Amino acid sequence: MQKIKVLIVDDQSLMRDGLKTIIDLEPDMEVLGTCENGRVAIEKSKILNPDVILMDIRMPEVNGVEATKIIKKHAPHMKIIILTTFDDDEYIIDALSHGASGYLLKDIDGDKLINSIRDAYDGTLLMPGTIAAKLVAKLNQANRSSNNVSVAVNNHYYEKLSEREIEIAKLMLEGLNNKEIASELFITQGTAKNYISSIYSKIGVRDRTNAVLFFRSHGF
Repeated sequence: MQKIKVLIVDDQSLMRDGLKTIIDLEPDMEVLGTCENGRVAIEKSKILNPDVILMDIRMPEVNGVEATKIIKKHAPHMKIIILTTFDDDEYIIDALSHGASGYLLKDIDGDKLINSIRDAYDGTLLMPGTIAAKLVAKLNQANRSSNNVSVAVNNHYYEKLSEREIEIAKLMLEGLNNKEIASELFITQGTAKNYISSIYSKIGVRDRTNAVLFFRSHGF
């Protein structure tokens, strides 16, 4: 059985140890290592190549937002879940705008944490609607000021989608992961993944987070 490889990043040793203990109990997961700050996380992510990173926000040297930005540049395939002790919208939105797969509050129970790691690994976006709305507004504002079409793009990109790609986009908006999309449409996971890659290319984004935000911001 292929295990989900996890890297834990938090400046509190008690939190790192606790998360490691919970995750290592799962037969389909393996903690590759722990880091005390974002600088170490950037280095270890290159060496260990984790599937999922649990990333604290407030840390010394390099915080979680900056570490997320740097890691996603060199490894866009890595899923990063932001961990925070409070609902800090600005930090969360900044991290999500740089490609994080979602966020969790640190008081989350163990079962939900484990399920969230599996969901992120499968490509599900972990983001409440209130945060999504604020993120869409932030990205659209950045797009207008910089004329950058990598996240929020013009409608002519959207019009390039095939009927099947539109079906898949709707399922992505419902929060379905690749496996669930494949099952819903009676196609293989590989085919679903290829369609999703095509969608990314056509609308000018590089990850699921920004694809979902694109569709939401265009009233899909």
